[in-house]
Amino acid sequence: MIKEFFFMNGYGIYVWSAFLFTLFNFVFLFIITKIQFTKEYNKFVTKFGRLTIEEANSAKSQKVNKEILSNISKI
Repeated sequence: MIKEFFFMNGYGIYVWSAFLFTLFNFVFLFIITKIQFTKEYNKFVTKFGRLTIEEANSAKSQKVNKEILSNISKI
């Protein structure tokens, strides 16, 4: 029974290789995305993490930052 599942009437090698290839790519893309997100997060914290109240209010009033903040609230 288990052999039949793995061999799939001779197509098992194609099915399992395609499955493993897809799984590998998803894991690879997840890791790359996580690394890039961490780098961008660290840049953001470095730039905006230590703002005073006045600087934060000034940053919120800028057009580009308003667009960014409005998109984040929708997520």
